[in-house]
Amino acid sequence: MDLDKHLPRKAFNAEQTLTLNKAVTMAEELVSDFYKMSASQWLRPKYDIRTLADLNANEVVEGPFAQIIRYEGQRQGSALGSEVYDFYKICLQDHTILNVVENRQGLALLPFCLYIIVHELVHIVRFSKFLQNFDASPSEKLIEEHRVHDITHQILGTVRLAGIDLVTDYYHRWRQPIENLSEI
Repeated sequence: MDLDKHLPRKAFNAEQTLTLNKAVTMAEELVSDFYKMSASQWLRPKYDIRTLADLNANEVVEGPFAQIIRYEGQRQGSALGSEVYDFYKICLQDHTILNVVENRQGLALLPFCLYIIVHELVHIVRFSKFLQNFDASPSEKLIEEHRVHDITHQILGTVRLAGIDLVTDYYHRWRQPIENLSEI
C-alpha cells in the first residue's frame, strides 16, 4: 500500500494563489500575443484553470505539475448536438509545484507557474486549432511535448522577469533533439 496517497497534499495558500493569478494573467496575454489571437478568439477555446482545492479526486495526479482534461461542454438549455464543444480543464498540481519550488535553490513561484501555464495554454491552443490531436498515441504525445516546450521557450524568451532563466534552464532536457528524449 502506498502511504503517500493518504497524506494530505499541500495546496497553494492565499498569497501563493495571488501569485498564480498574476502568472495566469501574464500567460494568457503572452500566448494570445504569440498566436495573434484577439480577445474574442481567445474566449473560443473554452478552458478553466483549477488548483488542488478545486480538483476532483480523479483530477489529482502524482508527478506532473499540471494535466489537461478534456470535457464536453454545451450551452445551457441547448439540446442540439451541434452546440457541443470541447472544454479543457487545466488541473494544477499544487503539491508537486510547491515541492519543486521549495526544494530547488533559486526557483521562484511566479516564473515557475508562468512557464507551466504558458505551456498548458499552448497545448489548448494547439488542440483547438487542430494542430494536435488530444487523443494522440504515446509517441505522438512525446513529440508534441517537445514541440510545446520549444514554443513555450520562444514565448518566454522575450519576457523580463526575475528567475525566468532558472525556470527555462530547469526544462532544458525537453529542448534537446528528439532522439535524446528517451533520457527524460
